[in-house]
Amino acid sequence: MGFRTDAIQKGVYADKTFNSVTTPVYMSTTYFFDGIGQPPRYDYSRSGNPTRAALEENLAALENGAGASYQCTGMAAVTTALFLFKPGDHIITGREIYGGTYRLFSAVFAQRGIEFSFVDMTKPEDIRAAVKKNTRGIWIETPSNPQLRLTDIAAVVSIAREHGILTLADNTFMSPYFQRPLDLGVDFVVHSTTKYINGHSDVVGGCVISRTAENAKTIAEITNNIGTPGSPFDAFLVLRGVKTLPFRMKAHQENALAIAEFLASHPRVKNVSYPGLPSHPQHELAKQQMSGFGGMLSFRLDLDKIDPNKFVTSLDVLLLAESLGGVESLICQPWSMTHLSMPEEARRAADIDESMFRISAGLEDPEDLIADLKQALEA
Repeated sequence: MGFRTDAIQKGVYADKTFNSVTTPVYMSTTYFFDGIGQPPRYDYSRSGNPTRAALEENLAALENGAGASYQCTGMAAVTTALFLFKPGDHIITGREIYGGTYRLFSAVFAQRGIEFSFVDMTKPEDIRAAVKKNTRGIWIETPSNPQLRLTDIAAVVSIAREHGILTLADNTFMSPYFQRPLDLGVDFVVHSTTKYINGHSDVVGGCVISRTAENAKTIAEITNNIGTPGSPFDAFLVLRGVKTLPFRMKAHQENALAIAEFLASHPRVKNVSYPGLPSHPQHELAKQQMSGFGGMLSFRLDLDKIDPNKFVTSLDVLLLAESLGGVESLICQPWSMTHLSMPEEARRAADIDESMFRISAGLEDPEDLIADLKQALEA
């Protein structure tokens, strides 16, 4: 089926008792056996739940995966994926990744014997040079958070296959509507479903989607063992939100492009990073591996001409807040917000500073968003 049809119908007709057109919320923690040695399909909700299973079927279909595991948060999804590795393994990832992911890698898993190399993921040659005998994984975040830099997914997959290395891609910024890393050979895709997939800023969640059935089984076992699955009600909310994903993503992209073009022409803005702009240094790569450019952009203020705090406090429509992917437009300063958990030297190395701001373009009228930014820049 087409993407819109799958988003609306995959996994949702799971109940035949009353012919409900939406998947019911199965809140039961346990399910009775018909007899000794005769378990039902679901026996305990940590191990499996009908509502969660419906969402997992939906998400696997949208990413063209063999299976998905729904997690209680986006960081739980990252954690679950990292349990594929053991002490002594080496993972290559980007200098510029989400601050929470960086913190998890450096402050938690690195302390438990997993080695990380943080490199410039825009350069395949740097990734290749970082490969060691004990390299077992490459973590891809593309576009990167917050600067919207791209990793050449096909090139990374080629390097990984030469050395028998697993590839994992955080696809949160694009959603499966605009990018499908599994189709390019990646082994696992991770999402914070809190963001675009749910799309309404009212539930946290995550998922890990696997390219092969064997890997999907492994992730399901890890999820059950470490106890990270999402709740039935949260799964219900995400399954509701994902039905409008293709329509929302088009509108997010329309607004992001309009904002990017406006900011690029403003004298108090030094530069804008949005893959949909021809000025983006990887615009051609974006057209190759993505079917759209998404709703995220970043820009740098000229701090000689503008007070950044005065700018954000003058905004009326855009909200100063973390997170992204909801129907409302959000703006944040990664330096002091989403990436504050990174040490200062790591932020500087990733070219993140006080002048940079990130926008998640919502679904408001673009004219109102641009007018709001204009008056705040002039305030």
